[in-house]
Amino acid sequence: MALDLILRNVRIAGAETEPLRDVGVQNGKIVAIEPDLAAEGETLDLDGALVSPGLIETHIHLDKSRILDRCSPSPNRGRDHMARVAAVKSEFTVEDVYERAKATLEGCLLHGTTHVRTHVELDPNVGLRSFEALQQLAKDYRWAVDLELCVFAQEGWTDVPEVDVNIVEALKQGAKVVGGAPGYDPDHAGQIDRIFELAREFDVDVDIHLDVGPTAEDMDIYQVCDLTEKFGWGGRVAVGHGAKYSLLPANELRDLGKRLADSGVAVTVLPATDLFVMGREREHSVVRGVADANALVSCGVNCSLSSNNILNPFTPFGDGSLMRIANLYANTVQRGAMEELTECFEMVTHRSARLLRRDDYGVAIGNPADLAVWDVQSTAEAVATAALPIFGFKRGRRSFSRQLPALNRP
Repeated sequence: MALDLILRNVRIAGAETEPLRDVGVQNGKIVAIEPDLAAEGETLDLDGALVSPGLIETHIHLDKSRILDRCSPSPNRGRDHMARVAAVKSEFTVEDVYERAKATLEGCLLHGTTHVRTHVELDPNVGLRSFEALQQLAKDYRWAVDLELCVFAQEGWTDVPEVDVNIVEALKQGAKVVGGAPGYDPDHAGQIDRIFELAREFDVDVDIHLDVGPTAEDMDIYQVCDLTEKFGWGGRVAVGHGAKYSLLPANELRDLGKRLADSGVAVTVLPATDLFVMGREREHSVVRGVADANALVSCGVNCSLSSNNILNPFTPFGDGSLMRIANLYANTVQRGAMEELTECFEMVTHRSARLLRRDDYGVAIGNPADLAVWDVQSTAEAVATAALPIFGFKRGRRSFSRQLPALNRP
């Protein structure tokens, strides 16, 4: 039998204790997973390395990444992140957004990511320029990543008519997800209502920035759950951040978890940004602001971990590594047991795939060969060590390679 690609002697993520197997790929799909696969073709002997499905970014802002050269973070733990970004968005051009987003996306690819949902701001000071740039980027990088666009307004919606015009136009042009940031809108409830109205009109998914603040009061999640149930949108709705959930007592967090699970609303935790922006009103005993996704998962909630901002005033750090994000998250919420770290890996793979409603994802026969290879023994070890992948594949084509470091011994 002749195949396009054979990965020999690999551990399969999720089945690390089972014997090593070979993975055969033909026409971009996995066609065989078995020991000593009798086939010929391009072969990589991975000598016990771990093979996982490619990682998934469920919440990133490619359009406003890498702007520190024109927009510095607030000094002295200031809180004017949004104002600083808003002040420079009018300078964004299609070409500028494309080049910055490309650099950030390539960083994600080199860290094993094969699927991305990026949020795109359509406020009047930027219009549809970022959307146009990212539409083109999605086409140009189809060889390496599935890039999905979520359109939203960062700076207010209900009192800005041009925002609604922009978002409707982007949905007409094919955006697959609609979102928002009701915390920056004078009418939280009105914005959320409009998001769901458009989701139903265009039959798209919902992904909202939600519940960031220094107290657990006035949370908008209950309205989101109510509307999700009312319109039968369970499994198609996600909220990002949820920093307020980190401030709930354990019993109240369990109650919220049950409400989220029953309604089918997923939560994406964004540790890098929330650690950087939360608690700045305090001079000591600063809160972390990172929701405990493991606790929510134990309630039946689907949760993912993601990067959010990279190299801008909201998060002046980042390189596209979801393993670094997962490691940072686990350290912050103090989850270090093997099963807890394994769950963290699930939150950047299978749980993220579920959030994106991908039923063709995973290391299984018939699925696209979207794969990452790791020089570790388990997914828990990958999170614990913030591992770097050594190979990546998109539909069976190698998308990157990384040489392992070696000591130069005397």
